[in-house]
Amino acid sequence: MFLEKLSVLNFKNHAESRLDLNPNVNCFVGNNGSGKTNLLDAIHYLSFTKSFFIKQDSFNILYNQPFMSIEGTFDKDSAKDLIQCAVKSGSKKVIRKNKKNYDKLSEHIGLYPLVMVSPTDSELLLGGSDVRRKYMDSVISQFDKDYLNSVIHYNKLIAQRNALLKTLKSDYTSLSLYDEQLAPLTQTIFEKRKLFLNRLLPIFLKYYNEISATNEKVSIDYNSQLNDESYLELTKRNFEKDKVVQFSSIGTHKDDLVFNLNDHLIKRVGSQGQQKTYLLALKLAQFDFMQDALGYKPMLLLDDIFDKLDDNRVEHLMSLVHRHHFGQIFVTDTHPERTKQIFNKINADFKLFHIKNGAVEKEE
Repeated sequence: MFLEKLSVLNFKNHAESRLDLNPNVNCFVGNNGSGKTNLLDAIHYLSFTKSFFIKQDSFNILYNQPFMSIEGTFDKDSAKDLIQCAVKSGSKKVIRKNKKNYDKLSEHIGLYPLVMVSPTDSELLLGGSDVRRKYMDSVISQFDKDYLNSVIHYNKLIAQRNALLKTLKSDYTSLSLYDEQLAPLTQTIFEKRKLFLNRLLPIFLKYYNEISATNEKVSIDYNSQLNDESYLELTKRNFEKDKVVQFSSIGTHKDDLVFNLNDHLIKRVGSQGQQKTYLLALKLAQFDFMQDALGYKPMLLLDDIFDKLDDNRVEHLMSLVHRHHFGQIFVTDTHPERTKQIFNKINADFKLFHIKNGAVEKEE
């Protein structure tokens, strides 16, 4: 699977850009603020139907314009798929595959999977638990529709349960109607998250050891209330607390991942280099995991990666590229000559797009 063509109109700072892409490596080079990362985000839209960076779609429309559109042509299993995303101010977002609208956007998730490596990944280590839950959801949902549907249904029911708690004056009976529906969804989400981490962890450890070349002890733990007790037992026991705080205190919406270095939280004891290595190993492990689950290679998007890694880490990453470990790759960089030197050194088949002021200035 690879993205053959990309077109954006009124997207962020791009008035109109059209690119014919290389099936192997594509490099977007230019100064900071030129619009390189925005092209990666357009590709993310084609995969996830939303921005990697900005939650509200209307904020991605070019200033003073009424709409935006993104189009991409994918080559998958020797067939061509046209994906179109259109957002108009004040209107519902429209996603089409081969000019046919989806009934539900969730039907699209997982068809054109990708792994994004970005400087904002530091939020996985430094941000709140909601960031890490979203990370788990975004990965698992790309290959498991049952999981995605369970999460969507679960979130709707929890919102309804919270609304009831704000007006509840009686006993547990009315809440139990929600909990009976939530219990199987909670168990499904819990078990699939636990399985995901158990399969991801050994791959992550392998990458961390290779990249860091140290004997540092790293780990990832899955912290869930369901590790020791069932959902229904917990909710009944915590009913009085929920009634007081008017919020559901039990469930997989409280799950978290704990990232450790030498038995301590890496966000507290890890250097910048150790944290960067940890995150890169996590994303590379995610790529391997998804490739195994899907049976083909996702796209790999590397945003500003060469500025964030030392020469040894870059060399390791490029050796994987050289061995065709990854599928189609998209890279952003502020130094065109550095990018060309890196990919020429490993004899990679690549295309260079010079981006300036939200436009493709030239290709080579």
